[in-house]
Amino acid sequence: MALADRLTLALESGHVVLPESGRIAVFAPRAGADLAALPRDRVQVITGFAPDFRYFTAQGYDCAITPEGRYANALVCLPRARMLARAIISQAAVVSDGPVIVDGDKTDGIESMLRALRGRAETGTPLSKAHGKIFVLAPGADLSDWQSADPQQIEGGFVTAPGVFSADGIDPGSRLLGDTLPAKLGAHVIDLGGGWGYLSSRALEREGLTRLDLVEADHAALECARRNLHDPRAHLHWADATGWRPETRADTVIMNPPFHTTRAADPGLGRAFIAAAADMLKPAGALWLVANRHLAYETALAERFKRVTEAAGDTRFKILHASHPSRQRP
Repeated sequence: MALADRLTLALESGHVVLPESGRIAVFAPRAGADLAALPRDRVQVITGFAPDFRYFTAQGYDCAITPEGRYANALVCLPRARMLARAIISQAAVVSDGPVIVDGDKTDGIESMLRALRGRAETGTPLSKAHGKIFVLAPGADLSDWQSADPQQIEGGFVTAPGVFSADGIDPGSRLLGDTLPAKLGAHVIDLGGGWGYLSSRALEREGLTRLDLVEADHAALECARRNLHDPRAHLHWADATGWRPETRADTVIMNPPFHTTRAADPGLGRAFIAAAADMLKPAGALWLVANRHLAYETALAERFKRVTEAAGDTRFKILHASHPSRQRP
């Protein structure tokens, strides 16, 4: 509710003044964010994160993955990733004919973002409330050097993009899991939260695989996966991994589940991935996952699978293997 509190106060106090007409682009709001202070019929939510896109669509908002034309003004809901935040603000400045409102919590880096913008553009007087700030970036700011960089090529010839998970190189946990996977995974494999496709590429090396489904919520990461997986057996899905289900149950699920929604670790995300995986597997199916050593996923696995072992690991990561899903929800 912090966004709603700050935005409502900013509008009522005159810190933020909306144009009388024209569309309002709202960049990167997270599911559950309250946009009621804005005129719904003028708002277009712009997000490439599938759960957020689905949430705001269900709330009756017009949604798009990327900007569509020009806007009277824009609101940026600051993401945690600094380079991604800069790219979104730059994009908002380009497509908006009016001011760009920037809102964020202190934990999302709003204060450092405000400092970075001062001296480059008129930011006005920020309004502080609910452990965050909201300020207005005047029209005409030249932030071209903040524009999203082109996809880059990393080790192994893989293509990644700024802001996606493990953009600068192969994640060491994913590499360990890829090295640990058995020679045979079965005919049908699902890569949950597959990102830009590293684990899928390793699975496609395995003997006997005929279909692979990669499920990823981040549209930018999925577009990288399309460039990395030149294999007709691979099928890519832009969706929330915890809610997506295959047409037929799979032999194996592989995953490196996320465990952050904010700066604090949230093992509940991994547990939701585990529950989803159990529902996707055949009765004798198997789950292979990598996790940071400190994340206690073993209990969640034991609740949903009949057999659970640690197959490999080091001081940082553990590879967990679970088989024969019980389908008994705790």
